[in-house]
Amino acid sequence: MQVISIRYIYCVETAVSNISFITGLRCASCGRSYRFTEIQTFAACCNQPLLAEYNLVPLSRKYLEGKPFNMWRYRAFLPVLDPHNIVSLEEGWTPIHSLRKITAALGIHRVLLKDESVNPTGSFKARGLSVAISKAKETGITHCIIPTAGNAGGALSAYAAKAGIKATIVMPRHTPQTLQEECRCYGAELLLMDGLIDACGKKAKQLAAETGAFDMSTMKEPYRLEGKKTLGFEIAEQLNWQLPDTIIYPTGGGTGLIGMWKAFKEMQQIGWITKGRLPKMIIVQSENCNPMIQMFEDGVFPESYSPEASVAYGLAVPNPFAKDLIQQVVHESGGAAVAVSEDEIQKGILELASKEGLLLSPEGSATYIGLKKLIEKDYIREDETVLLFNTGSWYKYR
Repeated sequence: MQVISIRYIYCVETAVSNISFITGLRCASCGRSYRFTEIQTFAACCNQPLLAEYNLVPLSRKYLEGKPFNMWRYRAFLPVLDPHNIVSLEEGWTPIHSLRKITAALGIHRVLLKDESVNPTGSFKARGLSVAISKAKETGITHCIIPTAGNAGGALSAYAAKAGIKATIVMPRHTPQTLQEECRCYGAELLLMDGLIDACGKKAKQLAAETGAFDMSTMKEPYRLEGKKTLGFEIAEQLNWQLPDTIIYPTGGGTGLIGMWKAFKEMQQIGWITKGRLPKMIIVQSENCNPMIQMFEDGVFPESYSPEASVAYGLAVPNPFAKDLIQQVVHESGGAAVAVSEDEIQKGILELASKEGLLLSPEGSATYIGLKKLIEKDYIREDETVLLFNTGSWYKYR
């Protein structure tokens, strides 16, 4: 009897470690179901993103014992069915720094920084593209195309190269040469466009229709979100399952923001998060391109405005496809939205580097400036723990 019990436990643990709990996809608006075993883009019924759903039964945290220290340690809550289809460069499990000098200077309980610059290809885009390319491989996709402000193009190029999938990158012409060359080095086809990422998105859609390539645009396929979701799992585990009071996130397309919130809800259901309220989710945008700030303040997306390029390339997203989900997360979490100037972003890079020895991307600097502004407005309390994000490597913006 005892031997049977041990074998049973072993078999269950082995099965859990080698399968995905995914059960389906649903429209983010109406809830209509879509099959995850077929190639999917977004929910045509409502022109909204598709969200992956899982069998979220109670699961001991012991599940994580012995798992590799990368984002695939959470693979039961990722959509890839066959582990042989996983395309990984050891992304994830990035450090959380305690910014002690900044904490003392700002006079709040604790300021932390999740540093995504140490990911493969130097940014948080590695997470989403690892999962998306893995699922593309699993579903037989042979050619992917992506519009990008820079970092997503490099990440797609790298993971597609490893998977043996053709990659076409559509990028604004003003993107730094470093980011352009990165794509070429990985063997991707690079197309340069005048304008911002919205112009690149239109071109990518056209080329996808003409060539049959799969469009990997932000939130227009369901699986980049699942990779970004691992940010939430990591934050919880690295902070011993005690979430910060506030998370400040640089928001362009909003995938990471939506993904973290999704992860927190999933962890509540499986019993990995049992204490305290979920964090307030704060979005930060550049004054040069801040449609989500306007939407948060006015309640509706701006009908017309004049977006401009930003030194924080990832924030220059004039019309985020997932704007409704972004706003939903901010409101549901009791969060806020804050805009920062280009000059403030540049000064923030120098200020944090000289105090903490960390070089932030412009997007990362925006979260630091956003924190200072929220403290000035008395939005952040003295007893709060606040988590900032550095989404990419400063060295890629030269």
